[in-house]
Amino acid sequence: MDDFDDDSFNDVLGAMEMPTAAKQPKVDAPAATAVNPAPSTSTEPSGSGRPAPGKPASNPHCVLVHSKQRGNPILKSILNVPLEFRDDIVPDYVVGRTSCVLYLSLKYHNLNPDYICQRLKALGKMYELRVLLVQVDTPEPNNALKSLTRISLLADLTMMLAWNAEEAGKIIETYKQFEKRPPDLIMERVESNPHQKLLAALTNIKPVNKTDAAALLHTFGNLGNIINASEERLSQVMGLGPRKAKKLYKTLQEPFLSK
Repeated sequence: MDDFDDDSFNDVLGAMEMPTAAKQPKVDAPAATAVNPAPSTSTEPSGSGRPAPGKPASNPHCVLVHSKQRGNPILKSILNVPLEFRDDIVPDYVVGRTSCVLYLSLKYHNLNPDYICQRLKALGKMYELRVLLVQVDTPEPNNALKSLTRISLLADLTMMLAWNAEEAGKIIETYKQFEKRPPDLIMERVESNPHQKLLAALTNIKPVNKTDAAALLHTFGNLGNIINASEERLSQVMGLGPRKAKKLYKTLQEPFLSK
């Protein structure tokens, strides 16, 4: 396996036209009739197919799958979205109008290290979100992942790692399911309840957990009483103990403003 500084990647990447701005797909992702895959034992990634213009998607809810991926076991795990097999798409999977996935197993990458560069050259500037889905199926993946990370940075790829075929399939499925979901769906939710805010504030003090924070508020009633309590009194709270009490007391007694 080539290491992080191997020149074979530099030569191929140097000849590629790397995207520098947001990319628009040359055509809308094509689709046809949803069919169920016939799984087999092959895990070899597909080749590059050129998308055929003038073929609008008949079912926008489908994941488009390159025909050469038909035997990939990861398809067994895509159960909640329909699949459409195509031989006229470039990536292995199209999970949205502007999103695609290239699948690569590390075992195959070790045998054919130039394969991913050839796929990227064929992909060009198509698609805004380009995911490199890597299945980690070798005992020593570090060097290969370093090379692929470098390629991902240069080619504007989002690299996702899966540790088995089931996990890889679920990643593809999730990308499709969240295609039109609002971004705030996966954003951190800010608590509006004052009690919950206090719990969250106290748990930011390591190693205080939610159970400790709830016990502190139950014992002292409010934050002011917790701040004014002695270290010894804090250590008497059920489940807190001397170590946590010392850390909590020290944090609460530190000045909020630096001099």
